[in-house]
Amino acid sequence: MDGAIDWDALFVPSLHLGEIVLRGSAVYLFLFFLLRMLRREAGHIGISDMVVVVLIADAAQNAMASEYTSLTEGAILVTTIAFWDYFLDWLSFRVRVVRRLLRPAPLILIADGRLQRQNLAREKIQEEELIGQLRENGVRSVDDVETCYLESSGRISVIPRRPSGTGT
Repeated sequence: MDGAIDWDALFVPSLHLGEIVLRGSAVYLFLFFLLRMLRREAGHIGISDMVVVVLIADAAQNAMASEYTSLTEGAILVTTIAFWDYFLDWLSFRVRVVRRLLRPAPLILIADGRLQRQNLAREKIQEEELIGQLRENGVRSVDDVETCYLESSGRISVIPRRPSGTGT
């Protein structure tokens, strides 16, 4: 090695650009739908956010560690991942059917002060975990809850019961 920078190796892709885009698209969509089929994690980041963070970190790491032969390949892969994240968000905003496929509907965990055990089991949420989330929302007991939802974002939302004797 003579110490000179190989500009071609740095910027000229060794793979066809279409192959990079196809690989990035396939991995993004596969991981997105795989994670969509798994349970929502109560109180954590959304699935698409997690997929983007993981894939961009990996793509950037590969580009930085020269596992790709050019920076251009890494940049194209990161751009492809960002495109799919934006496009699916845009599509779910514009098309109701797509929104239903990509964003799970809120799931009732407590109704009228009663645990909906089948929904807790479906999402593999332990009763203790839910009670901890209630405390974080300022609620002391399941009996104090009118309705509690697991939102599509994975967060828990709580509608407390109104104290009896209040007007509305």
